[in-house]
Amino acid sequence: MATKYGGYMGKVMLINLSNGRIREYPWTDEDRRLYYGGKTMAAKIIGDNLCKNTKPLSEENMLVITTGPFTGTGAPSSSRFNISTLSPQTGILTSSNCGGNFGYYLKKAGYDALIIHGKSEKPVWIEIHNEKIEFHDASDLWGTLTGQAQEMLDEKLTKKNGKVPKNGKIVIGPAGENLVRFASVVSNERLAGRGGVGSVMGFKNLKAVTVSGNKEIPIYKKNKFEDLNYNWIRYLRNHPLTGDQLPRLGTAGLVSTMQMRGQLSTKNYNYGQYEDYEKVNGETLAEEFNIVNNGCLSCPIKCARTVEVNGKAVKGPELETLGLLGGGILNSDLGLINKWNYELDELGMDTISAASTLAYAMEANEQGLWDNGLEFGKTDNISQIWDDVAHRRGIGDELANGSKWLSEKYGGKEFAIHSKGLELAAYEPRRTVGLGLGYAVSNRGGCHLNGGYMVLVEGLSLNVDQQNPHGKPDFTVVFQDLMEAVSSCGQCLFTTYAFFPPPIISNPNSWYTKAFCKAVPYTGPVLRLLNKFPEVACFHLPVIFNQSKALHLITGMPVTFGSFFKAGKRGYTLERHINTHFGVDRNADTLPKRLTDVPQIPGDDSTRVPLEKMKNVYYKARGWDKNGIPTKKTLHRLNIKLKDKA
Repeated sequence: MATKYGGYMGKVMLINLSNGRIREYPWTDEDRRLYYGGKTMAAKIIGDNLCKNTKPLSEENMLVITTGPFTGTGAPSSSRFNISTLSPQTGILTSSNCGGNFGYYLKKAGYDALIIHGKSEKPVWIEIHNEKIEFHDASDLWGTLTGQAQEMLDEKLTKKNGKVPKNGKIVIGPAGENLVRFASVVSNERLAGRGGVGSVMGFKNLKAVTVSGNKEIPIYKKNKFEDLNYNWIRYLRNHPLTGDQLPRLGTAGLVSTMQMRGQLSTKNYNYGQYEDYEKVNGETLAEEFNIVNNGCLSCPIKCARTVEVNGKAVKGPELETLGLLGGGILNSDLGLINKWNYELDELGMDTISAASTLAYAMEANEQGLWDNGLEFGKTDNISQIWDDVAHRRGIGDELANGSKWLSEKYGGKEFAIHSKGLELAAYEPRRTVGLGLGYAVSNRGGCHLNGGYMVLVEGLSLNVDQQNPHGKPDFTVVFQDLMEAVSSCGQCLFTTYAFFPPPIISNPNSWYTKAFCKAVPYTGPVLRLLNKFPEVACFHLPVIFNQSKALHLITGMPVTFGSFFKAGKRGYTLERHINTHFGVDRNADTLPKRLTDVPQIPGDDSTRVPLEKMKNVYYKARGWDKNGIPTKKTLHRLNIKLKDKA
């Protein structure tokens, strides 16, 4: 539907793979004002259309691909797009964000989102160019790796157009085709990695989508936005996190800090430190393997690494991959991690879930629960294991189901490191208890970003007491809601690293930084007022948080920091509200007993996650009842309404 707002193309297309029908989906300006775009927009669409008995691998399930109002405007790090669906890995709503160029070209084609449902009888790929949407046979693409598939698609587009048009693509690899529960969707070398979105695409027999076009993306006050954008980019480039740490070492630079803080998951989260960490840290990656720094479209941060694998320059591993395929399985060979990272990307699998599932299997073998031949420190057969998982051969057929499924079959639930079926990131939560809470309550399962990323202040950038639970639930709510709003605009969450003024980060021993860190445990009541009455923040936060003003200048919506924050709160609560229909409540907000019952440091009871105590405070701060269900009053206050379904 046409829109009066800038930053939007005004069209959402509904594509039915079962019968080939294509129509516009109604999405109003009121919807745009409430939900912005991205994962929040997708949640509203899914919540309005799916019933509580919908199965993830079914024709009824929707694959909702969304952009945000920042996408394509030149705002820093704004090439992101989102894919949401019911997850075959968790059985609940999942969202997976990607920095490839697909979102930018989807906007250039004239669309804000695609909704794909149904199931094709045979493998297909979809070509979109401006108003034209076509289905093509994908039989020759089926079975190809993600890189080869993208090359073949360019050849097909060249043959049709006489040259390769500027385009964006999403593809799946063999893992998606074979319904691996943690299969990913790939765009360029970037992955919508988590929750098994690739297997939903594979179930629907959809191998790929290409998009291209020449539409202009409107901006409400272009000159004023360009002025703000110039200063915003300059601020990010001068900030110690987004202008130094991330460009210099990427996320890999966090390995050494996590080791120092006891936060580096080791041997399937048995420990928080790895004695050979220096062999797999960011410094070693930079000195011995990195060819050049790289970044997503429109990104001034450029946190990506480029390494050589088999004579080819490819995307290097991120922190999660280094941690979980390094100390997580007791492997100190960084060259192997580079190789495995590339292989998993080509096969189309999430490195976090693949690595953590492998670690569970190694420990299950060690404990005598499952004789599978996998051992910590044994690396000679891992590449073959990845291929077996992607093609569901041998033990790979079982590994393809993830650690939760395996623990339910073989036992060892206490060391199957997941929440709601989604494996945790590489941060060991017994030494960052705020993140431990975030892992447990995260809407999509064990996600550090959707969990609020409290580890940023619990040791990575600031030195807030890692073990003290006080104030952490309220901070978690604030961080979750702000990141939810940023993500819904189509922007990378790394831009939020610059929320803390540079002097606080650059001067950790200053009196003001120490005072801030000591004050955090006592700020809960103040933050709870902001959580309850976000409208009181009827202003923008200049310099350190440009998103709310940028949204106004791009769209023309009346936006303040408070209304922006409230939109994030609305999105987060909406996802929770939807998940309650699929059985999520307090009992689902859990962590394995290794993390809640067993101290990381023997005899030091503070080095475990005091989850139940923090959950009580968290639910109250959110306006949810004691069982973790959003109250009617909260839903009304946030204007959350879903369509009635038969």
